[in-house]
Amino acid sequence: MRLASIRLITDNVDRLVTFYEQVTGLRARRLTEQFAELVTPSGTLAIGSTDTMALFTAGAAVPASNRTAIVEFQVDDVDAEYDRVAGYSPEIVQKPTTMPWGNRSLLFRDPDGNLINFFTPLTDEARARLTR
Repeated sequence: MRLASIRLITDNVDRLVTFYEQVTGLRARRLTEQFAELVTPSGTLAIGSTDTMALFTAGAAVPASNRTAIVEFQVDDVDAEYDRVAGYSPEIVQKPTTMPWGNRSLLFRDPDGNLINFFTPLTDEARARLTR
């Protein structure tokens, strides 16, 4: 089994796509007005409109209500990223902090309130966990 993507459901696809393009520096692939993908070497962040949920089960995903999942991106320098993304994020939850498991981490929210973690592994052990 291979994790293919994480999908965020939103009432405003354009706003969320623009935000993620700004903070990641990636260009989204717009498959339809209601669906876009930001493809990275390790996986895809998909952004879908609430309209797309009608194709599954209506109401199964409720936009802007996540309080448990964190979308994580490995970056080269968390401290440099903090200065850059601070202007885009509606809320910085935690400034760059070194975590006990060896990552330096920046936690912030997207416009829908979803948590995003930009992190940089600092220790050999932290880097080794990412090279499986």
